[in-house]
Amino acid sequence: VQLQAFGGGLVQAGESTRLSCAASGRTFGSYTMGWFRQAPGKERVFVAGIDESGALTIYAYSVEGRFTISRDNGASTMYLQMNSLKPEDTAVYYCGAVPDGWRWVKVRSKYRFWGQGTLVTVSS
Repeated sequence: VQLQAFGGGLVQAGESTRLSCAASGRTFGSYTMGWFRQAPGKERVFVAGIDESGALTIYAYSVEGRFTISRDNGASTMYLQMNSLKPEDTAVYYCGAVPDGWRWVKVRSKYRFWGQGTLVTVSS
């Protein structure tokens, strides 16, 4: 599956934005999906994950209560609604697909497919 992330840009602290991850191919609904982010000079870290059906979601502590992950399997698209943004949320955000299921949702090395990344910059 090929993934492409959209929606990054410059936002003010406290504002909201939404990222999208569009997938090609007919197998989108068979993958657990996740969002990761990489701040300048830091490693890529887990942000949020969602299972194949959309019934299960999980978040990093730093974003829980502010970000919401969702997916539309009919449209082969995943979303990340980002509210109450903070300057420390500034990063390149990547969407990914992990074929081996929910148990690996937070494990970056298990992701087989990645989008190209989209930059979100939050100004104070």
